Amino acid sequence: MTLSTAQHNPGHVASWYAATAHDKTIRPVLDGAIEADVCIIGAGFTGVSAALELAEKGFSVVVLEGERIGFGASGRNGGQIVNGYSRDFETIERRFGPAIAHTLAMMSREGGEIIRNRVAKHGIDCDLRQGGFFAAFTPKQLREFEAVKKSCESYGISGMEMVSKADVGRYVASQRYVGGMIDTRGGHIHPLNLVVGEARAAESFGARIYENSRVVRVNIEGKRAVVNTAKGRVESRYLLVCGNAYLGNLLPRITERMMPVSSQVMVTEKLDPALLNRLLPADYCVEDANYVLDYYRRTSDNRLLYGGGIGYGGQDPANLTGIIRPNMIKTFPELANTRIDYAWSGNFALTLTRIPHVGRLSDTVYFSHGDSGHGVTTTHLLGKILGEAVAGHAERFDVWASLPSLPFPGGRAFRVPLTALGAWWYGLRDRLGV
Repeated sequence: MTLSTAQHNPGHVASWYAATAHDKTIRPVLDGAIEADVCIIGAGFTGVSAALELAEKGFSVVVLEGERIGFGASGRNGGQIVNGYSRDFETIERRFGPAIAHTLAMMSREGGEIIRNRVAKHGIDCDLRQGGFFAAFTPKQLREFEAVKKSCESYGISGMEMVSKADVGRYVASQRYVGGMIDTRGGHIHPLNLVVGEARAAESFGARIYENSRVVRVNIEGKRAVVNTAKGRVESRYLLVCGNAYLGNLLPRITERMMPVSSQVMVTEKLDPALLNRLLPADYCVEDANYVLDYYRRTSDNRLLYGGGIGYGGQDPANLTGIIRPNMIKTFPELANTRIDYAWSGNFALTLTRIPHVGRLSDTVYFSHGDSGHGVTTTHLLGKILGEAVAGHAERFDVWASLPSLPFPGGRAFRVPLTALGAWWYGLRDRLGV
């Protein structure tokens, strides 16, 4: 197996996404002192979504990115448009009450719609495809999908359809699954092309984006936020903190309530289109129902992108393909001798509640983090909601900010082993089929 190690797109990991990005423009480093209505830390989906929302409304916006646009999870993920949150609506209702559950349910498909609307409005070429398939290994998992579908419909959400074992082959040619569920409003995209396309759209409305401009110090005590980088300084009326798993220790009040978690992705060599047409005949993205799940889809240049695995604390495994390549071969035995051309890892932010952590550090400093594995859609929703709050319409923001967040048990020292122990237990249940 030979992996690509060339830096096709300087400053990014050597991923298939970086190699096939349409726009590889490197934005300038912030050098000197500037002012803006809004300063945003982080040029991933959340920060760029908020920047576009605000720039379109006429706000002067500055975005500071420590590396490159989409450097973190936004430019490394599986590229799947998965609607909803990392907890089902019934769990949300038990925790927060029916009013909150119904309000969040009404928003649950908005992130995907934001993506589709922006792709159409701004002409973003990001290989958008419709449809997602959720695969069940066991009858128990299939019953859980049926419960999810029923629950969603009770909250007014349609678009899910159950798939019998006999019909699995319409979506994926694998003998591993006993059935599943499709979401007609799911889909998949090239995430790096999407986030860079959205950034370009924000710039067209006057937003200024600086790369390789890591924030080293923040002062939010005065009437205006002051944000310092190694070479520059931004003074702004509002500050949005959108660093997610790559925020580091800049603001401990945020980072103590989330944990970086890594996932691995690999991409095969180019395959015969006829083979891919047989393996994935509907061109839907696929994810399975295990606690530590696998996800995969076809790429625009006829490769198979396959992801999975998990690393609590954000550590990369010694062998990036050690877990997911055997799983790919179990799913598609005909790919046993297929070369892997790209493999990489990336971190997403996990909260203890598995619900995004949204709130204020002051009257003019807002943040959103911890999408807990559902970031492609939720970041777009929450980025828009951050923009609404700055523009004086904080009703939806306040719903999210009202949700309690909890620190991880044992603090930062023990959050990784305790969470990993829980994941081991659920992973064992998956393997035993219970």
